[in-house]
Amino acid sequence: MVTNERKLELTKKFGGADNNSGSSEVQVAILTERINDLIPHFEKNKHDYSGKRGLMKLIGRRRRLLRYLNGKDTAKYQALIKALGLRK
Repeated sequence: MVTNERKLELTKKFGGADNNSGSSEVQVAILTERINDLIPHFEKNKHDYSGKRGLMKLIGRRRRLLRYLNGKDTAKYQALIKALGLRK
């Protein structure tokens, strides 16, 4: 579970301001935090198929946001995936 304090930290880091929580960079960062929090659960509970469906929906949403950001501003996209450690 991503706490409100952690969301504010991510908003400050990736959004530039405290109230810029709607930018694509902040949304991707928050989704990445949620995904990273869920991964240990699925390592323990391999047969939680309905939970895996929710995880796949989060991953798909993050993928769509990253695709949008890559088309809009490639430099921001590259900086974001490097900061979050998503790809090589």
